[in-house]
Amino acid sequence: MAFLKLTPIMLLAGMMIYGMDLVIAAALVVIYAGFIAAITEKHKFDEILENAFTAVKEMIVVFFILMFAYAVAETFMATGVGASIIDISLRLGVTGKTVALVGFLVTCLLSVATGTSWGTFAACAPVFLWLNYIVGGNILLTAASVAGGSCFGDNIGLISDTTVVSSGLQGVQITDRVRHQGVWSGLLVLVSGVIIFLVSNAMGLPTTVGNAQEAINSIPADVFTRLGELRPAALTLLEQVREGVPVYMVIPMIIVIILAFKGLHTMICLGMGILSAMIFGMMAGTVGSVGEFLGLVQTGFEDAGSISIVMMLWIGAFGGIMSSIKAFEPISNFVLRISKNVRQLMFWNGMLSMFGNAALADEMAQIVTISPIIKELTDENVVASEEDMYRLRLRNATFTDAMGVFGSQLIPWHVYMAFYVSICTAVYPLQEITAIQIMQYNYMAIIAVFSMLILTLTGLDRLIPFFSIPSEPQVHLRKNIKQDNAKL
Repeated sequence: MAFLKLTPIMLLAGMMIYGMDLVIAAALVVIYAGFIAAITEKHKFDEILENAFTAVKEMIVVFFILMFAYAVAETFMATGVGASIIDISLRLGVTGKTVALVGFLVTCLLSVATGTSWGTFAACAPVFLWLNYIVGGNILLTAASVAGGSCFGDNIGLISDTTVVSSGLQGVQITDRVRHQGVWSGLLVLVSGVIIFLVSNAMGLPTTVGNAQEAINSIPADVFTRLGELRPAALTLLEQVREGVPVYMVIPMIIVIILAFKGLHTMICLGMGILSAMIFGMMAGTVGSVGEFLGLVQTGFEDAGSISIVMMLWIGAFGGIMSSIKAFEPISNFVLRISKNVRQLMFWNGMLSMFGNAALADEMAQIVTISPIIKELTDENVVASEEDMYRLRLRNATFTDAMGVFGSQLIPWHVYMAFYVSICTAVYPLQEITAIQIMQYNYMAIIAVFSMLILTLTGLDRLIPFFSIPSEPQVHLRKNIKQDNAKL
């Protein structure tokens, strides 16, 4: 019976591996999970619906945040916020020794501003791969650095769909999540940047200076056509980089970041980002009218509604049904059996997220599938104050997001890597770049995944401000309390 309750997860994994769209796969697996609930627990149809709808109701706020996040991403890409980041970064010129490092730093900033790693990579790969060619850099190091930087904002950005979904499923505020991992994420950028710079110098690369406009002008026409098919929004950003945008177009992103670290609600941060993008966009001439800008906002709402929100509705219903039949008990029991304390339990939560990402080969599928499992595992088996439980939920949210986004960079068969390789092939046909080659030089992803797991297990996360999680004697595993009581 326990195995039968887990078959909906197996079905979802199978459909994802087969290549089925997550929205369709989620709908089908909800129907199947309802069927399993009726067989194993004798749940009636109305009861199954109630369990599904109850779980969905808890996600309503997340839906609104997600719509605002998509709207901010659309307006930032179209009004010149993203282009201003690239333009400011490249004005001083780039050499063969620095092209990978600059590409890494630019994509870190741009991914925060746009909330998308896929869009950031598609927009920046043409610039930096051809700029790398002009200045004589190492193409593999540059491609991997751009890939790693593109994931930064997808993991910590307020407007990233993975940030929104992973936080929502754990029931934590996004701004709290950002503060929780903020210093750790900053250290990732610092350490990865230093390593990229040292490796570039060790390679003995030249000091020839190039610029972005020269690189863009070197891109063949057929590459623009192919890029338009893969990521149309990237073309708008490239044209803005070519033509130039005012420096002050970076201000909307700065406003969002400052408000987030001040602790304001996510909706306020995103709303101010949209408003400031309109104001500065009209000043810069990248926005023709209020009506035109509202069209961008509408596009963002529609993009969220057509994919992410619909997918989350189905996944929320799926989680509610699976929770009602205690489908995750076998997994929870195994992890609980091998965990001696809370830190070990949290470590295995991270490993479950990584294993799920490798099995499903899709970071969002991993987030929505594994999040309910590790949330229930933590909530049901840890005894702690509400404040300490909230900190553990913050770590769980960071786990599912980081192991999804950064972990995808270390899985050769992941859809992320397939997309990156296809972009590289499309925009830079001079050399074949494989997923394994990108993985070898992706220092950001390697450091992110292993540091989070090691810091959690060893307790060294206490050395990083805001990043520590409570451990014994602040918190206890419920099973250890029972064992101690039995001895007494």
